[in-house]
Amino acid sequence: MNHFLQAINSKAKPPFFLIAGPCVIENYDITYQVARTLGELTHKLGIPFIFKASFDKANRTAFNAFRGPGMDEGLEILKKIKQNLGLKVISDIHLPEQAQKASEVLDFIQIPAFLCRQTDLIVAAAQTGKPVNIKKGQFLAPWDCKNIIEKARSAGCEKVSITERGTSFGYNNLVVDFRGIEIIQDMGVPVIFDATHSVQLPGGKGTASSGERKFAPTLARAAMAAGADGLFIETHPNPDAALCDGPNSIPLHDMEALLTSLIKIKEAL
Repeated sequence: MNHFLQAINSKAKPPFFLIAGPCVIENYDITYQVARTLGELTHKLGIPFIFKASFDKANRTAFNAFRGPGMDEGLEILKKIKQNLGLKVISDIHLPEQAQKASEVLDFIQIPAFLCRQTDLIVAAAQTGKPVNIKKGQFLAPWDCKNIIEKARSAGCEKVSITERGTSFGYNNLVVDFRGIEIIQDMGVPVIFDATHSVQLPGGKGTASSGERKFAPTLARAAMAAGADGLFIETHPNPDAALCDGPNSIPLHDMEALLTSLIKIKEAL
């Protein structure tokens, strides 16, 4: 995980790094609230932190589901978060032509799970020179990640990470195989565990995804014990009122207790 820590300007080796924030940018006020709270908390705990929020959720279950403010407004909000709070930021891109403009604001570029095999998208993100976090699709086996890593490396990007977020397991359900963390690490990249999307029930509500957020802390602790380099967590001040992925988001007020427990697990190892 060295290149991630260098990019975050960490001076000491921490137990893990954190990518966290709301699923989608709902408005500036909520985005700022979450970013400020997480920034203060991770500073207190000594955890390198990258703030995440999507400017567009292009893969929502239903046509009329809230997608976010769009690229222009969303990047402007993330730019203000960077300037006002001094945080590093990451967000998803969905089209190759978005890569360069997004890289002018983002410190890290993320490839969504459903698009993780899109060669042109990965190459465009890699060519920006920014670190690229590729979310492993729930339809891939761990060893399939070698091909998507090579796509990024072939475009000149060595700063690649993979985020594990569960594998399809029957209808509307995911399961996590923690062997995948070690398998993917052996490919020479950091592995980040997505504790909240791993408890998602895709399409579980018919017109929206459902989730079982109560299990997210359990999976996060298991991932730390399994040796994950970083964690990806979606959090919201009021998950039941969130406009996207509320059922699998962790309440913001629960984050300190969770992160503290994860540090203890890493220290015990």
